Amino acid sequence: QVQLVESGGGLVQAGGSLRLSCAASGRTFSMYGMGWFRQAPGKEREFVAGINWDNDSTYYADSVKGRFTISRDYAKNTVYLQMNTLKPEDTAVYYCAAGRVASNPKSYDYWGQGTQVTVSS
Repeated sequence: QVQLVESGGGLVQAGGSLRLSCAASGRTFSMYGMGWFRQAPGKEREFVAGINWDNDSTYYADSVKGRFTISRDYAKNTVYLQMNTLKPEDTAVYYCAAGRVASNPKSYDYWGQGTQVTVSS
């Protein structure tokens, strides 16, 4: 079992930055790939970024490439999403997930409760 708790969301102006954290509990955290997804009202949940467990390879949606960075700290059992140059279209609830890194949400076994990110224009 892996429990995930996100934090770091909030309200920011366009062009600003936020760093999301996802704290994981469970002894096998290091064996899971980790992903960040987001869901805006009336839209499907979409893949944002992912990081593998074995080689720390990273993957990004085209819409955030060059602006967002995913990283993980094994000692702290935490995954981060650094978000720079935020845009109003980045507004959504952001979720972290543990499982096999892929853009399909069904590839993930565990999910956090989500944290709201709102970007004002």
